[in-house]
Amino acid sequence: MAEVFEVTIWARGVTQDMEGRHLSLVIANAASKGGKFTQAWDNYADLPDRVQVPLRKYARISDEEIEMRYEYENDNPALVFVMDDTIIKGINIVRGMKKGGSIVVNTKRSAEELLALIPEKDLLKSFVTVDATGIIGGSGLDSVDFMGSEGGTEAVSVAVGLAAPMVGAATKICDKFSLDNVLLCAGNKAGVKEGAKTAVVKSL
Repeated sequence: MAEVFEVTIWARGVTQDMEGRHLSLVIANAASKGGKFTQAWDNYADLPDRVQVPLRKYARISDEEIEMRYEYENDNPALVFVMDDTIIKGINIVRGMKKGGSIVVNTKRSAEELLALIPEKDLLKSFVTVDATGIIGGSGLDSVDFMGSEGGTEAVSVAVGLAAPMVGAATKICDKFSLDNVLLCAGNKAGVKEGAKTAVVKSL
């Protein structure tokens, strides 16, 4: 059985619910265009309808059919996204990660400042910072309009907000989805390119 590459996304409830979902979707869609088997979904144990409560979204990528499709949490993430850097202070975001993992954070802070808050940082191969909020010119709420809430309708393209620069940044350290395929799938292509261009990669 082929190894499954697990991606975990940390975001804030309501304000970033749909942003997180779009990030998992654009990752899965881009990897699928590269011939991979993929899966993207929400963590049903989290509480996305509570404002600012940390929540998770997931994606999986594999060279073969994913047999663990009905296991609803990623136990061993190889790539972790953090859409709000304040989440790092209170949550062990590398929990379950095997050695050689990577983190991509939406932040204006330095990698060194954030790494000081992360336990088990020796598990990391790379740490990527990108000012996704600055790139899109705000929190993304204007484009989201709370459509990620229960009963809402997703009427905008996938990855028009924070997801675009964050996935662009990830293409600098992850070979599971290419920049070209991300650009085919993302609504905000300029944001993807700017994320890839301006992301700062720290190798550990």
